[in-house]
Amino acid sequence: MSGFEVNPFENPVDVNPFQDPSVTQVTNSGIDQIEHFNPFTDSNTGTTVPASSTPSQPAVLQPSVEPSPQATAAAAQANLLRQQEELERKAAELDRREQELQSRGAATGKEYNWPPLPKSFPIKPCFYQDFSEEIPPEHQRLCKMLYYLWMLHCVTLFLNILACLAEFTTSAVAGVDFGLSILWFILFTPCSFLCWFRPVYKAFKSDSSFNFFFFFFIFLAQIVIFIIQSVGIPRWGNSGWISAISVVGVNPAVGAIMLVVAAFFSVCAAMSVVLLKMVHSHYRRTGASFQKAQQEFSQGVLTNRTFQTAAATAATTAAQSSFQTN
Repeated sequence: MSGFEVNPFENPVDVNPFQDPSVTQVTNSGIDQIEHFNPFTDSNTGTTVPASSTPSQPAVLQPSVEPSPQATAAAAQANLLRQQEELERKAAELDRREQELQSRGAATGKEYNWPPLPKSFPIKPCFYQDFSEEIPPEHQRLCKMLYYLWMLHCVTLFLNILACLAEFTTSAVAGVDFGLSILWFILFTPCSFLCWFRPVYKAFKSDSSFNFFFFFFIFLAQIVIFIIQSVGIPRWGNSGWISAISVVGVNPAVGAIMLVVAAFFSVCAAMSVVLLKMVHSHYRRTGASFQKAQQEFSQGVLTNRTFQTAAATAATTAAQSSFQTN
């Protein structure tokens, strides 16, 4: 019964929980640090930068000033003049390079060799032409055939003069044909060379789409002229079939000469149609196109000195007129 002798209502033994060794060890080790800790002290030892003592001023917006029309026109004119000087400088540079290329060509022996004229002749050659050097091997045969066609055309025009002269000796009315035949020879001989043979020569040389298109346009007109010349409309200066047949009954000898010329004109027309188809087939194989021709034309025009000078002059004139108006 000893267990019942303990009074549960008696005061228990006073136990201080903070006297526990584990607690007292922790609290005693951090007291000094907590008491001496000052959160307001600056741990950095750097110097403090004082604030500027200059009094601040409010920002002031400057009023916008629009330039006058005279100043705008003067600035535009100055800009155009500067662009003109730049164009002239580029044109001079292009001329210098062209002269250098020409001098290099002369130094390497590439002098103009066409037309083949004597050295004592006052007119000198104007072109350099060499099929074996400038034309690719796959195009040389066709290009030479076009050259032979041009030569045949020139011979036919010369024979046409003789036929018209023979007709003129038998009939005074044929004087118109004789005069026109001389005109056609003087006109068509150089124009046919420059307008359709040289373009196709340069087209085969450099694979130029623009020269191909130019050749097609002019050569179609040349075919029409060949057909008209072979028909021989009276008083048109051509010894074609109609004129030759009308003269055969009057003078068989003159009529025979005119029939030969009419046959030559017909051969030229037939060869021109065949060669046009051959050139077109070569053109299709080269990969040329109308867009490429446009690009070549635009580049050629923009780099042309005459075009640059005309554009600069027009721009300067417009700037001066606007300046005077304002």
